[in-house]
Amino acid sequence: MLKSKNFSRRVLLGAAVGPAVLPRLNAANAADATSPFDLMRAPDRVIVQGARDLVDLKRSGSRWRDKDIEVSAEVRNGVMPVMITSPSTPLMRVCLRWRGTVPQGLRYLGDHWERGYGDLEWRSLAADRIMPWYFLASGRGETCGCGVRTGAAAMCFWQVDPDGVSLWLDVRNGGSPVELAQRQLTAAVVVSKRWKDMTAFRAAQSFCRSLCEKPRLAPAPVYGGNDWYYAYGKNTAEGILRDSELIAACAPSGANRPFMVIDAGWALSPLGGGPWNRSNARFPDMPALAQKMKGAGVKPGLWVRPLYYGEKLPESWRLASNKLKPQPRDAQVMLLDPSIPDVLARVREDVRGVVNWGFEMVKHDFTTFDILGRWGFDMSSMLTSPGWHFADRSKTTAEIVLALYRVIREAAGSALVIGCNTIGHLAAGLFELQRVGDDTSGREWSKTRKMGVNTLAFRMLQHNAFFAADADCVGLTTKIPWALNRQWLDVLARSGTPLFVSAAPDAVGAEQRAALKAAFAKAARILPAGEPLDWMETTTPQRWLLEGKPATYDWFGGDVSAPALR
Repeated sequence: MLKSKNFSRRVLLGAAVGPAVLPRLNAANAADATSPFDLMRAPDRVIVQGARDLVDLKRSGSRWRDKDIEVSAEVRNGVMPVMITSPSTPLMRVCLRWRGTVPQGLRYLGDHWERGYGDLEWRSLAADRIMPWYFLASGRGETCGCGVRTGAAAMCFWQVDPDGVSLWLDVRNGGSPVELAQRQLTAAVVVSKRWKDMTAFRAAQSFCRSLCEKPRLAPAPVYGGNDWYYAYGKNTAEGILRDSELIAACAPSGANRPFMVIDAGWALSPLGGGPWNRSNARFPDMPALAQKMKGAGVKPGLWVRPLYYGEKLPESWRLASNKLKPQPRDAQVMLLDPSIPDVLARVREDVRGVVNWGFEMVKHDFTTFDILGRWGFDMSSMLTSPGWHFADRSKTTAEIVLALYRVIREAAGSALVIGCNTIGHLAAGLFELQRVGDDTSGREWSKTRKMGVNTLAFRMLQHNAFFAADADCVGLTTKIPWALNRQWLDVLARSGTPLFVSAAPDAVGAEQRAALKAAFAKAARILPAGEPLDWMETTTPQRWLLEGKPATYDWFGGDVSAPALR
């Protein structure tokens, strides 16, 4: 048995596997090491972390054991399910380690826990780098991909160091060990693939398709409006109808009508919380508003924050992690625990209510932050604060999040679902659309450039493989130079991904209206996914392949050099 009092601190700081843990194993077995990216073979080592200690499991065939803990990892049909049993020992993490000398000179691309934050990029080897869900390694004429299939029952991340590859399966329940009791947990299904004589982008697209067996896609390309990036929550029913008329007027004729999404600000409670079944002075009649929007020629969509409530509810519904941080200013506001059946029933009722009002898209937001208390950029290997747990301690965080997503999906019925601040690797196959990056802006171009362009480029590989990847809106306001926003509108319209525009009334003149018409005409059609051509050289690709033709953009000041939209 391997015990380390310092392990928890080391893993939570992001150095989960490194010289302090594995050097003797690597050095002693260097002679028989194989390719580190060929994971369709038994791991060389399996380690589990219980409530206190690391345990180095002993191998017997495709199983690793110690006392009541057993981990199995056997290749089946070209993939490797990882199954865990631990009837009496609470578990926190499981690590699978594959040895093999990693070639020098490769570049690596990892994913994020939820949205991207302008920091997705190809990088050289960094042993402490946390790469959630999957990674790609490219160089020497080939690209390799290692990942877990979507819908995993553990929060999974990868690390690569000079001596091999490690996969960490976080099976905690909130910030505490999970208590599996007598059930066997299929924590993840490992996939690894290799491509030669193919661009890294095409290989990445192929790899993502292999990770999601059945994506759920909208019947037609999604485009239209969203009021957030000019209204910023100060919206009204009258303003939404005005926006609907503009969006409808700029859309091409035909069956694929645009959406108009009412974003945060419409609800009665502070900070966008429920209850969702009440009117207020600015939005007095939501069912009537939905019908008027349809009459204006758009499909209505609505934003909700399903786990944040500004109504007196049973105290037993409160998420325990909320007790570890300052309470909201309004004592009645509470975060709800999605492991509680009554909470899921309330979420189901709320989403069904929105759809019954007549809304054809549900945009749900904040669930990752509301559950884990952190944004994706601050989660690293720790994910959340230690010491708290859900009401139901028998399920992993990933399982509880998946159950919430499935309730939202079922309740939405025929309406489309778009997740924002949701975990894309768990949302894949359930939601038609996913906001795959942090917010763009109607106030700061630098934020749109950082978040939007980076997101579009580096999450494009997930587009139509996991869901339709929404890189976020064009904030069409007078605060953003039109010469820059025109480029963002252009690349989104031609990329084949969803296009949403937040159009401030005072920012739409004849030139902008003409550009919107041209952009919507393209966004309403099925187009090939845009390809960032210089994505291995920069975090803000300027050279693209769009509609089969090269295009170059100046994100840092000048005019677009690609052909104007017509």
